[in-house]
Amino acid sequence: MILVTGGTGLVGCHLLYNLVLDNKKVKALHRKNSKIEIVKQVFSFYNKEYKKLFEKIEWIEGDINDLSSLDEAFENVNEVYHCAAFISFNNQDLNAMKKINISGTANMINCALDKKISKFCYVSTIAAVGETTNSLIDEECEWKENNNPYSETKHYAELEVWRGISEGLNAVIVNPGVIVGSGFWKRGSGAFITQVSRGMSYYPTGETGFICVKDVVKIMIQLMNKNIFSNRFILVAENWAQRDFINSICKYFNMTPPVKKASKGIMYFGLLLDFLRSKLLNKRRRLSRSIIKSGQSLNKYSNKKIKNILDYNFIKVEDSIKETCKNFNTN
Repeated sequence: MILVTGGTGLVGCHLLYNLVLDNKKVKALHRKNSKIEIVKQVFSFYNKEYKKLFEKIEWIEGDINDLSSLDEAFENVNEVYHCAAFISFNNQDLNAMKKINISGTANMINCALDKKISKFCYVSTIAAVGETTNSLIDEECEWKENNNPYSETKHYAELEVWRGISEGLNAVIVNPGVIVGSGFWKRGSGAFITQVSRGMSYYPTGETGFICVKDVVKIMIQLMNKNIFSNRFILVAENWAQRDFINSICKYFNMTPPVKKASKGIMYFGLLLDFLRSKLLNKRRRLSRSIIKSGQSLNKYSNKKIKNILDYNFIKVEDSIKETCKNFNTN
């Protein structure tokens, strides 16, 4: 039996699809207010028998910070994919991210050790990888505090996984780049696609690594099946300028791409306006210093380690964008 956390998120949802398609027995932990129907919708993008596939999942209502529900979720389980996370670049969410990303992962590791789980895969992020200015960023780059609340909580969550490994847990960590995939239009790259579809006047100047969600889950499954543990792997298909990513989306939406550069000065002016908007209208902040830094950073990542160990061929980012935009238009 396989347990998946974060099954109503982009990675967890696509992971569930691949597992049940392969006739694996699967449990999925979900919070009380989470919308599991979105999983069925995503399945429908790929298979006419999506309802039957969805019905193969055993849903367990619970929370990674509720030990009693975890005890039920871990019953008769021998493999775990921990995909659940709180993703935010807003310092207002720091305490919530600490609770879910760090404390929740610590609970998962403790349960995995207690229940003698044979295999454990943790989904982290390239935001938790160190940086370098001299070459491609790889798994060996040294981590440094960066005042990014999300990356810091994911870094400390990884330390919980390494603690589990030191105590005998067979675990592996994956660090995906920006994940491109269908079904989640208010979160992650899906929210960015939604924003582009409404029109953009400015483009960010940064560069980062991108990967199709299908590659992420296939690699996770292969690492577990091949018993490759006590390791972390950057998962990036290609490094793209964010402007090129936007231009590609615009192409499939038949839209004119933005031509104005979002300089640091313009971004910080937007930050001020966003602050005033949040105060006057009592709305959540949309911008943060972390988001601005991410939009300006020129980071290139190496996928050499994962390609060498699995001899893996990635889906082209362009092809992933094309499919995702097509599914967005049919949504």
